[in-house]
Parts: sequence; structure tokens; C-alpha cells
Amino acid sequence: MRPPLDSPESSETAATIADLPCLDTRTDPATAASDQICRDFRDALGSFATGVTVLTTQTPDGRPIGVTISSFNSVSLQPPLILWSLACDSPRLEAFRNASHYAVNVLAADQEWVSDSFANREDNRFSGVRVSKGLADVPLIKGCVAWFECSNEARYPGGDHLIFLGRVQRFARGEVAEPLIFHAGRYRRLRGDSGQ
Repeated sequence: MRPPLDSPESSETAATIADLPCLDTRTDPATAASDQICRDFRDALGSFATGVTVLTTQTPDGRPIGVTISSFNSVSLQPPLILWSLACDSPRLEAFRNASHYAVNVLAADQEWVSDSFANREDNRFSGVRVSKGLADVPLIKGCVAWFECSNEARYPGGDHLIFLGRVQRFARGEVAEPLIFHAGRYRRLRGDSGQ
């Protein structure tokens, strides 16, 4: 595997990553013949149930920002690494790309409204959301199932998304047990154990 474009092992600079084009499957004939293929592909990916997270960080001037993400995944236990991705056209991409730290807030089943707040394009996403301060003053959303506080280890280009690799510096589990689930374009809840 080649090193990330912004790692010390790479001869390319972090500025180069900012200039990389993001592929658009709607116009790339090698990957799609029509918009319908993209829709079908997205629907098929939606068959995989995921948890729902909100990634939070702050801008250099101390303004908190966050975005709803379902692409969160574990990578390694030793060292502790996670990954997630953000669309190249996200207005929050540069803030996360340049942040030294960010947090993965794993939402609880009763936090659909939090997910919706951070998924919209408005700036006032933290309105009504209770937070505490984590490492590097990154906001941590209260009432979550778990939190992973990460340093911004590396970034990789991934088509129309940028893939973030985070090194977990600190983590915690919440008192709430049931996570928020997203499947087939809808929020879901886990069913109780039937004993079968």
C-alpha cells in the first residue's frame, strides 16, 4: 500500500491533495452510463446497515463545526486507528482536513434529531445540542453511545470523497446502550434479543 499523499513518507505535499479532482460518477463514462446507475449503486450500498455518527472539530478561530457521517469504521487495534470519509464538495472539508484533532460521536437511538441537525447545510448545527470539551477543545456531544477522540493521522483521496484516518487518543462508552442505526435510507432501531 502506498503512503497517504500527506504523510512524511510521501514526496507529494498536503497542498497537492487539495488540488486533486473529485470523480463524479454522473459524468465519468468509465464508471457510469447514467444517473440511474449512481442511484442504483447508492441504493445497493444502503442495504448495508450502519451506525450514525457526528464528527466534530473546531476551526482555527475556535468555532465548533460538525457533520453527520455513516462511513465510520475501525481499522486497527494496534495502533488504534479509525477511518471515515467526507464528500469533496462539503463546505466543512477544509476545516476537517486542517484540524489537528476531531471526535467521532456515536449517536444513541434517541438522537435522530442530532443526526438531522448536523446533516443539514445550515450553520447553526449546535443549537440545542449539549456538549463538553474534549482533547484540543473539540466538542463532544452528550448522551452518545461512545466517543472516539482522534488526532488527524492521514488523508487519502477516494473518488468524490476524502478518506480520513484517525489515531484514537482517547475513547469512552456512554451509559446509553442502544445505537442509532441507518438502513435503506431510514433510521432504524435494534430489536430486543429474542433468545434465538
